[in-house]
Amino acid sequence: MKFGVVTFPGSNCDEDMIYVLETKLGQKVEKLWHKDTDLKGVDFVVLPGGFSYGDYLRSGAIAQFSPIMTEVVAYANKGGYVLGVCNGFQILCESGLLEGALLHNLSQTFICKNVYIKPTSHGSAINKGLEDRAYKIPIAHGEGRFYAPDDMMKSIVDNDQIIFQYCDAAGNTTEESNPNGALMNIAGITNKNKNVFGMMPHPERAADGELSNTDGKLLFESLLKFC
Repeated sequence: MKFGVVTFPGSNCDEDMIYVLETKLGQKVEKLWHKDTDLKGVDFVVLPGGFSYGDYLRSGAIAQFSPIMTEVVAYANKGGYVLGVCNGFQILCESGLLEGALLHNLSQTFICKNVYIKPTSHGSAINKGLEDRAYKIPIAHGEGRFYAPDDMMKSIVDNDQIIFQYCDAAGNTTEESNPNGALMNIAGITNKNKNVFGMMPHPERAADGELSNTDGKLLFESLLKFC
């Protein structure tokens, strides 16, 4: 599969993502610049983490207007696969490809630590190949609190769009295991068509044995198997 990893001004996880896709998963990667107007024939688009445009206005609010996003939105609306991680998730919400919004953490502080997440269901490619257990994946964000109005949340739940929830090491979804105050402990969602995925935790930071954690690699392997 040929992946396209987009770099925006302020992206800082693009090379991490490229490294994992190429070195650990053996995939082809095309580097895409935010001013590009061509996806260069990729099969899967990734919006990596970072602080696009310095997080001015709101995280992801300016990046949605980058020329490349016109192509990403059109590609996704035709059924193309797109993954947004952390800032990429924020950009997907700002661009309307995913519902809801990512608000400031309840603590009003930037949080960088390992957390646990679990697949809420197995209805999409990113969690279909996972076991029902907790996965240790790091987070690094100041605006990761997922929010949606009641009617939107009902639609998200009814359409099985929640892909990951924060949990404890035993897989229990508790208030204490929710690092940012996200509704329903939501760590990631997909769209109704199950081809666009957004998540705050960083699986690319947990995909190398040198880091003593390869839980994140399992998410990528699920995508490769079922996309």
